[in-house]
Amino acid sequence: MGGIGIWQLVIVAVIVVLLFGTKKLRNLGTDLGSAVKGFKKSVSDDNEEKISNEAISEKSTVETSVESKEKDKV
Repeated sequence: MGGIGIWQLVIVAVIVVLLFGTKKLRNLGTDLGSAVKGFKKSVSDDNEEKISNEAISEKSTVETSVESKEKDKV
């Protein structure tokens, strides 16, 4: 008892389509899809930027240690 059955979902879907119409629902789906796509792109860009910053800091650390070793040899 208490669970939502397939027939209740069908009735709710029919009511939503009747209230909003298919064109509004299609536009809503398109807007929602583009928002999710933009969010995923911004998250992946942030991750790439973080990785590149870490690589740059590691590179500068390696260069500094190589320079200090060369100074020790002289």
